[in-house]
Amino acid sequence: MSDQGLKELYIDELKDLYNAENQLVKALPKMARAASSDELRGEFEEHLEQTKGHVKRLEKIFQALGESPKGKKCKGMEGLIEEGSEVMEGGYEGGVMDAALIGAAQRVEHYEIAGYGTVRSMAETLGQSYHVSLLEETLEEEKETDEKLSELAAQINTKANAREEEEAMREQGKKSKRVA
Repeated sequence: MSDQGLKELYIDELKDLYNAENQLVKALPKMARAASSDELRGEFEEHLEQTKGHVKRLEKIFQALGESPKGKKCKGMEGLIEEGSEVMEGGYEGGVMDAALIGAAQRVEHYEIAGYGTVRSMAETLGQSYHVSLLEETLEEEKETDEKLSELAAQINTKANAREEEEAMREQGKKSKRVA
């Protein structure tokens, strides 16, 4: 592929990420409202602010390229957000809902990590060192968010499971009393 062809692909991939990030700006407040854990809600709110910064970085890249960021719909992010919406409507409560939200959020993070890794590599090949630094900054933030979500998942999953076991034991106790 010639440099011109790679540059066109690079711009197309950037447009995809730009649309993905803007979809996420709309979805994160809904996820924050659905979270029962204050810590998880805070993580979603913090990531919303980071995501707004990701949009601004992408806008800087488009400005430097003399290109418009508009014109592409990220179907991958659209699907991930749709799955996240299904989770929120799935009837889960408390810690189980939080665990489901973390799963949905991590799918999004992994998608973004893949996308930013790809465009950063293209920017390197195209000699766009300014772009590389902006994309690397976003990529590192996405990785950090994924790590924070993994840490939260360990805590939240344990609590959700403990509550479920507690409820099961209470139910078992009620059945035992009825039999006796």
